[in-house]
Amino acid sequence: MLKGLGAKALELPRSVKRLLVLILDAGLCILAVWLAYYLRLGELVAIRDRPMEVALASIALALPIFILTGMYRAIFRYTGLPVMVALTKAMVLYAVSFCAMFSVFGVEGVPRTIGLIQPMVLLILVAASRMGARVWLGGLYHDRLRKAGLPRALVYGAGNAGRQLASAMANSPEIRVVGFLDDDDRLHGQLLNGQPIYSPVELESVLRRSQATDVLLAIPSAPRSRRNEILNRLKAHKVVVRTLPGLSDIATGKVSLSDVRELDIDDLLGREPVQPHRLLLQLNITGRTVMVTGAGGSIGSELCRQILKSRPKTLLLVEISEFALYQIQQELQSAQLKAMVDDDGEGEAAAREFNGQTSIVPLLASVCDERRMDSIMRAWRPSTVYHAAAYKHVPLVEHNPAEGVRNNVWGTLVCAEVAKRNGVKNFVLVSTDKAVRPTNIMGATKRLAEMVLQALAETASGARRGGADSVQARTCFSMVRFGNVLGSSGSVVPLFREQIRSGGPITLTHPEITRYFMTIPEAAQLVIQSGAMGTGGDVFVLDMGQPVKILDLARRMVELAGLTVRDESNPNGDIEFSITGLRPGEKLYEELLIGDNPKPTQHPRIMKAHELFLPWEALQQRLTQLRAAVDANDVPEIRTQLQQLVSGYQPSADVVDWVHVASQADAAREAAGRGVAGV
Repeated sequence: MLKGLGAKALELPRSVKRLLVLILDAGLCILAVWLAYYLRLGELVAIRDRPMEVALASIALALPIFILTGMYRAIFRYTGLPVMVALTKAMVLYAVSFCAMFSVFGVEGVPRTIGLIQPMVLLILVAASRMGARVWLGGLYHDRLRKAGLPRALVYGAGNAGRQLASAMANSPEIRVVGFLDDDDRLHGQLLNGQPIYSPVELESVLRRSQATDVLLAIPSAPRSRRNEILNRLKAHKVVVRTLPGLSDIATGKVSLSDVRELDIDDLLGREPVQPHRLLLQLNITGRTVMVTGAGGSIGSELCRQILKSRPKTLLLVEISEFALYQIQQELQSAQLKAMVDDDGEGEAAAREFNGQTSIVPLLASVCDERRMDSIMRAWRPSTVYHAAAYKHVPLVEHNPAEGVRNNVWGTLVCAEVAKRNGVKNFVLVSTDKAVRPTNIMGATKRLAEMVLQALAETASGARRGGADSVQARTCFSMVRFGNVLGSSGSVVPLFREQIRSGGPITLTHPEITRYFMTIPEAAQLVIQSGAMGTGGDVFVLDMGQPVKILDLARRMVELAGLTVRDESNPNGDIEFSITGLRPGEKLYEELLIGDNPKPTQHPRIMKAHELFLPWEALQQRLTQLRAAVDANDVPEIRTQLQQLVSGYQPSADVVDWVHVASQADAAREAAGRGVAGV
């Protein structure tokens, strides 16, 4: 109750608060006179006649002195020494005046000692009142000051999630809720948790009145299209937009401040995700032994997370990086401890078959090491292999082409042949849109890896048609091609976020560059579902939606961070863009299909492409020639061989391999040295 009264007192206007303290001090003057008479006479007297005259004289002296000495400038704002100094000065002046009037000159009917006792009593009472105010209101006042300095937020959504979020933030030291926005006109004008609910139509005036700097989206059940409409409305205002995860991600049913996060990139893209087909997700996984190569990478690690949800018997994590392998192993084991079987009981039969727990096996290995890969597959006999191990960073592979070819092409070939020998039923290659008419080594090697699997699949198909009964004839090879995944190690989004936090500039290689984008979880789910539909040699292409202009994506990220872009039309903006130029091997746009005849599948986001390739016998001879060039690090020959093998490959004019460039420079220096010696 006292806390509530204190809060109301602090909300009063300054003039009203000063008037109340003046009235309090007048009352304390009367009380001090009454107590002085009691201390002098030893009995209680009524405040009338002479005592009343003394009390009125006390008020007439005290209040002007208190005002002149500045006591009412420091009602609640300051504590400690400033208040004591002002109080001491005021009481000295008051005591001298009061004592002179009633003790030195004297007033008939008033004991002279009253002139000495009353100022001392008044000092005690006034000091006690100020200390009491400090105890009662000081904490509330400082809490109010602290909250006043916090960022002010509007919660978009006055439903259950918004209410829980506001409650969780009531005592937050990070942010302060100053109101709600909701589309339901029945709620407008009402209060929720003591805060008003506004209409989004009034957004501009609400932001101006509330001085809100942040908008928190508490609409976890809203479809992506609705969230995109809201974001388009908010981006015109200088507010930071953050969001709660979807309902499926709020496992506890309770919302806390820790659930608030930066906008998901799919919020920025506005793509509506398609629910996965549960049967396709589980078909090649549940109760089986599954291997993922490149398990510590961006795609590989997400594949592992999605695979674990479908409860395989054994999950083999193959990774060349010790640290990345350790990280994904620890994460998966922690996830498994939290929940092995979903609440709906789905997959319980498979869980009972192997005691409900997936055996997670971390294996350090290079996919190019045939002996190591063979020993792994012979030991566990995996049913399905997802081959995600690859060098994917375009400029790095361009600068190290021989290793790119070795890892991406021979790593795939080694794993595929070992898989055939060891009875793997399904082998799925994670490919890329950069394999289509590539301009870089990375894209060319991924297309060549696709061609290797297509040729091996044709060989296996021929063996089956010929009635072969061998293990090799039973491996189904397929590949899944898609564009950029957001949040991966090479994604522009984390880079842009960091550059925005640092105040810019945001670096773009070209103002017209476009890319296809997809979130990592959606891509991993579609890879698994694609593999389940494979029949042999299939090239699956994921529907990535419309390509996104990187400049527009960056601009949207700036606006939804509550900032503005600095350019010619807005020279006083917050973040400027810096155009650095296309990197070696980089294209302005990517494609997903070499031809134009994709076929639909049973999944609306997965298509099947028909791509031409070389038969295995012809391809094998060409690979031998390419291998010789790779072993010799003959980069011009590597590029020539890839050009002859991969349809549409158009390499950049210059060789930028670090070793080749350094060797050429060294040879030039030696030649120049010999020329000088000859002279």
